[in-house]
Amino acid sequence: MRVEGSCHCGETVFEVTEAPASVTRCTCSLCAKRGALWAYYTPAQFRLLSPAENVATYLWGSRTVKHHFCASCGCGTYSESPDWSTGKPDFDNPRVAVNARLFDEFDLETVPVTMIDGKNLW
Repeated sequence: MRVEGSCHCGETVFEVTEAPASVTRCTCSLCAKRGALWAYYTPAQFRLLSPAENVATYLWGSRTVKHHFCASCGCGTYSESPDWSTGKPDFDNPRVAVNARLFDEFDLETVPVTMIDGKNLW
């Protein structure tokens, strides 16, 4: 079942191939200030439905993660990064982290939340 999401103003719209089975809360400074809960997908499972010019990108730290946000309202929408599941970047396996709080028609209360101690890892 495809799930669609959007920013506050509706200028940035995206979809994923399926609802998340779980979401992740990262405690790094950026994620904490964004208030995001992340659902992870492969690039093939994610599709931006809006024109690319509706999306702006922020890079910081190691600059290995592209943090995207709506160029109009500023909502943090998704990020593109290597897979970090082993604690080190795996550039051969990129992933897209979607801010699950932006999914339309999806109840976040139905999935478990895992915490990543990004404050002390990155």
